[in-house]
Amino acid sequence: MKTLPNKIFNDPVHGFIEVPRGILLELIDSPEFQRLRRIRQLALTSLIYPGALHTRFHHALGAMHLMKEALMVLKGKGIEIQEDEFLGAQIAILLHDIGHGPFSHALENVFLPGWSHEAMSIKLMHQLNRKYEGALSLGIEIFENRYSRPFFHQLVSGQLDMDRMDYLMRDSYFTGVAEGTVGADRIIKTLMVVNDQLVVEQKGIYSVEKFIIARRLMYWQVYLHKAVIAAEYMLINILIRAKELFQQERLNWCNEPLSYFFQPTEHLENADDKDTLTYFLQLDDEDILYAIKQWQKDSDPILSRLCKGLLNRQLLKVRLQNEPVLSAEIEKAKENIPTSDAHYLCFTGSVSNLAYLGDNKEPIGIMSREGIIQNLAQASDSYNIEVLSSSVKKFFFCAPDRFWWNKTNN
Repeated sequence: MKTLPNKIFNDPVHGFIEVPRGILLELIDSPEFQRLRRIRQLALTSLIYPGALHTRFHHALGAMHLMKEALMVLKGKGIEIQEDEFLGAQIAILLHDIGHGPFSHALENVFLPGWSHEAMSIKLMHQLNRKYEGALSLGIEIFENRYSRPFFHQLVSGQLDMDRMDYLMRDSYFTGVAEGTVGADRIIKTLMVVNDQLVVEQKGIYSVEKFIIARRLMYWQVYLHKAVIAAEYMLINILIRAKELFQQERLNWCNEPLSYFFQPTEHLENADDKDTLTYFLQLDDEDILYAIKQWQKDSDPILSRLCKGLLNRQLLKVRLQNEPVLSAEIEKAKENIPTSDAHYLCFTGSVSNLAYLGDNKEPIGIMSREGIIQNLAQASDSYNIEVLSSSVKKFFFCAPDRFWWNKTNN
């Protein structure tokens, strides 16, 4: 019987990605995974960096590719990795983002308060595992950090995991922000396992330092860019306002999946998991964009103006600062907005940037040529590592400029 060749994906970041026929390709071809083609990796960041239109589908394939590369490197160094472990680790990283909702992190808690995309990913993994008669069991164990060899989980979700490696490379490429470029190949080539824990050989230390710095810079320049904050909070407030109007029976248009998630929270808490997953899988970025196009004509002035502002890139103005915003300043800004619901347009909050958890929480181990393992801060000759392990918190203030209300009413 003739063996079919591997499936090849041409990826702009990693080049050709080969996927063997079997469970990996079946998962990629499944409707649950294909949905990730319709979910942008960076939500509304394309409003600031026009090239940032790549999807979770791209990222998941790239992360799986890097996982394969890392496992091959470790096997080449004599680390025993069984065939089922090799496959299980690839399944875990391939499906690590399958639970992302529309616009990724931007709407994380809007549809299901208190739920994370990781929790949804686990539920969907178990659903797929039943569909494929237990073929995903080891991958789920690795993803949930229940497997006896923790370095597999560290490659999926850790300080130097393949998820971060790919998204930094990919997001840097598509945004054009060169500061996010990392030497993933170099880091992967210097990975090692000692006592089933992932470490980095001494010769990779500078690449690791660059990786941590790049992550810090990407957060300030891309993920927490002030215009990105404005756009994403406008999107969040659109959904919150629409949900409020729906429950008051004042929303002019709503499709079935949104109607399900716009029910009161207590309804969702008592909802059947199967129904929740079914409706969740029916939602993607295109549904939300279509809803926003419908809601721009809604009779509610707040919802209408927020939708028009987002569609036409007439964003709220944002200021980032080191100290909390004074309540008097917020109230003064609200005076210029002719509505009692001004809190949808004028609000404050905070963002944090932590590039490295630090040696006291989840240290990166550096192995010397003599086989001695030290924490990164001990092994490094750079003072930046200690600085980068400190969280930086900034406060933002969003409000319309004085012409915004009229512009969005055109």
